[in-house]
Amino acid sequence: MEILIPVLIVVGLAVIVGIYLWATYNSLVALNVRVDEAWSDITVQLKRRADLLPNLIEAVKGYAAHEKAVFENVTRARAETLTASTPVDAGVAEGHMQQALKSLFAVAEAYPQLQASQNFLQLQQSVVDTEDKIQASRRFYNGGVRELNTKIKVFPNNLFARNLGFSEREFFEVVDGAAIAEPPRIQF
Repeated sequence: MEILIPVLIVVGLAVIVGIYLWATYNSLVALNVRVDEAWSDITVQLKRRADLLPNLIEAVKGYAAHEKAVFENVTRARAETLTASTPVDAGVAEGHMQQALKSLFAVAEAYPQLQASQNFLQLQQSVVDTEDKIQASRRFYNGGVRELNTKIKVFPNNLFARNLGFSEREFFEVVDGAAIAEPPRIQF
C-alpha cells in the first residue's frame, strides 16, 4: 500500500504533463495553421493588386506616355511583389511598391482629363480597396505571428516547442518605413 501512493502520484503527474503537452502541441499547430492562412490571404491580395496594375499603367500611359521611368518602376515593383516568398522579401517589395505607386499617382494628378476618366477612377477605387485589404490581411497575419511567437517563447513551452518542430515566424513589416509613412495620394 505504501508503494501504491508514490506510484499513483508519479502516474498522476505523468498524465498531467501528457495532457499539458498534448494541449500545447495542438494549440501550437492551430496557431501555425492560422499564420499560414493569414499569409495566404496576404498573397491573394498582393496578387489582386498586381493584376490591377497593368490596367492602371495603361490608363495613365494613354495620357503620359513620356513617363517611361515611372511605368518601369511600377512594373519592376509589381514583379518584385509577385516573387516575394517570405514576409521579409514581401516587406522590401511593399516598400518599393508604395514608392512606385506614389510616383504613378503623382503623374496622374498632372492630367485632369485622366482624373475625369471613368475607367481610371474605377481602377483607382479598386487599388484603394485592395490596399485596405492588404493592410487588414497584414494586421491579421502579424496578430497570428505575435500569438504564435509568444506561445513558443513562454515558459515552459520554450523548453520543448522547438523540439516539436515549431519556430518563430517573421512579421510582415515594410523594411523601408519611410516609403509608407505617407500613403499614395488618391484624389477623386
